[in-house]
Amino acid sequence: MPHISAIRALVAVLVLAAAATDLRSRRIPNWLTLAGVCAGLLVNWTLSGWAGLRTSLSGMMLGFGVYFVLYLLRAMGAGDVKLMAAVGAIVGPADWFAIFIATAIAGGVLAVVLMVHSGRIFQTLQNTFFIVGELVHLRAPFTRRKDLDVKNPNALRMPHGVAIAAGTVACLLLGII
Repeated sequence: MPHISAIRALVAVLVLAAAATDLRSRRIPNWLTLAGVCAGLLVNWTLSGWAGLRTSLSGMMLGFGVYFVLYLLRAMGAGDVKLMAAVGAIVGPADWFAIFIATAIAGGVLAVVLMVHSGRIFQTLQNTFFIVGELVHLRAPFTRRKDLDVKNPNALRMPHGVAIAAGTVACLLLGII
């Protein structure tokens, strides 16, 4: 089906470009995420009419909503939120959820590599237990520990656009989307 190939190519180009810019500058530019959202809406509407537009909007809102919660907890940057909204606009909610799971796995693997490479294994494990404890008590971890704020220059940070690209490409290669 040619429309599946167009959607797969579009999402691949988007996430690979985002990963490259995130690695280089630690930012995902607004022009890229906005272009991704617009392209996703347009392609889905063109290929499937109003049903495609509804699917695209649903995927965009799901991606934005889930990642916006992470942004509010200061666990993600705004570019990551907008990138996942764009991915959702392209692939729709069902495939976005598969990408979300694959991205979480890729992000976990990349986080372990970063933790070991930086020599912060014990500190990272302590932080993880603290974060879980704070979330169980419905508190944002960064309010009591500023080093857990993704915006803190002393925080150990990972370019999450790379994890999003890895999760998306894995889904593409495995034929999940």
